[in-house]
Amino acid sequence: MAEKLLRYPIEQYAYYVNDIEVACAQWAELFGAGPFFMDKPFVPPSDQFVETYRGEPSQPHLSYAWGQCGPDHHIQLIEQHDDTPSIYRDMFARGETGLHHIAICLDNVPVEKARFEALGFPSVTEIHVSGNLMVAYVDVRSAIGCFVELYTENPNSRRNFNIWKDAHKDWDGTTDLIRATDW
Repeated sequence: MAEKLLRYPIEQYAYYVNDIEVACAQWAELFGAGPFFMDKPFVPPSDQFVETYRGEPSQPHLSYAWGQCGPDHHIQLIEQHDDTPSIYRDMFARGETGLHHIAICLDNVPVEKARFEALGFPSVTEIHVSGNLMVAYVDVRSAIGCFVELYTENPNSRRNFNIWKDAHKDWDGTTDLIRATDW
């Protein structure tokens, strides 16, 4: 039997959208998703945050929103406001939308990144925090039609996932659809 491509549970489904606030309302109306915690515009959390795209420093102008859709599906919505080369522009031109990536959390991103590369799926974007590889987006579009985000399991992110899940569980479906992140 061939080696499984994904060896960890999918933690998140991430969609590229044209207007993040409109998309939040659509997801709430169509699927009952929300509330959404938005970072618009996204500002890297520190000067120790370094993002690269295809080996070069990159900082596209982005907005993110995170929410829950039912008890088991963590959703991320992404809007890119400029045409800076990025993994988002690799898949979507202005006006296009769709599933961009799925995310998995694991303890050792470099090891899993090397495994994907050995299988023929290169890392395209990486995020290093304080010099440590925390996130790698591997290009598996030829196999599954989207990227896979390899995300370092950490207490802060797990806390946020739980806050978003709890907010969804207690949410009335309309009040405060869009909320600020509190990192």
